[in-house]
Amino acid sequence: MDATPVVVITGASSGVGRATALAFARTGARLILAARSESDLETVAADCRAVGAQARAVVADVTDGDAVEAVAEAASLAYGGIDVWVHTAAVMAYGKFEDVPAEVFDRVVTVDLLGAATVARVALRRFRARERGVLVLTGSLLGTVVTPFTSSYVTSKWGLRGLARALRLETRDAPGIHVCLVSPGAVDTSIYRTAANFAGRFGQPPPPVDSPEKVAAAILRCARRPRGEVSVGLVNPLIRFGFVALPAVYDALVVPLMSVGGLSREQVAPHHGNVFTPIPPPPKPAPARRRSLAAPAAGLALTAAAVLTWHATRQSRP
Repeated sequence: MDATPVVVITGASSGVGRATALAFARTGARLILAARSESDLETVAADCRAVGAQARAVVADVTDGDAVEAVAEAASLAYGGIDVWVHTAAVMAYGKFEDVPAEVFDRVVTVDLLGAATVARVALRRFRARERGVLVLTGSLLGTVVTPFTSSYVTSKWGLRGLARALRLETRDAPGIHVCLVSPGAVDTSIYRTAANFAGRFGQPPPPVDSPEKVAAAILRCARRPRGEVSVGLVNPLIRFGFVALPAVYDALVVPLMSVGGLSREQVAPHHGNVFTPIPPPPKPAPARRRSLAAPAAGLALTAAAVLTWHATRQSRP
């Protein structure tokens, strides 16, 4: 990666995208920042300029191919090309599959999977022309395991993992082009509260929870030294192990633990969240201490179950 690379970030207005923009800005990268919310995007761009980086904001919806092409064109016109494209844009919906309206489910898949495909298509075309470039897609632990009440998001992230693998195979003829997938576990961002919700309770990140800055640091390392897949989250390997090695145990635990750790006790009426249009995240309530212990307890229980599963399997080997 060049000393002052040109970096495009789609989904840059909040969460991991915002943290990634600031992480690259501190290295002196030249940035093109894209998202749906113009006001939030301009704020992030200003924060990047405040640390000395060049940053331009381009309002774009990743499901619109022409808009994504315009983002790439803006980078070429401003800086002469693209060295790194980081894609973090995503939306989410909570609720049982049959309770989530079809148009909401379809839109989540369109944004999270087909939007990523649109970005990849535009980025790879530009990279092919220059014979180099790094595409970093942001996946999820939920691209390797399954949780209830998040079927559209899980479907999208499983599909995204497959897409990333296919793209890596298809770019083996271009040694200067790299396709990476960075997959975090739970991250402390607003996506849980801006998600569409048909579960009756606000979502929350199930512990253990990482900061968006930790994920951004992994993305930055991946851009500098590309790797096919990177997992962010200490217990992710244990959870994946339980999902694969003892699926019956995993399935018995995940529904009650998700009900306690992945959904808060705060009631919410059905709504579309930011699935179709950007919205500011609803303010977080100040929970009573007794209630606030439920989610960490669930996270610890899931981790303990995974550790015990791993240990039992080891002990049973001849």
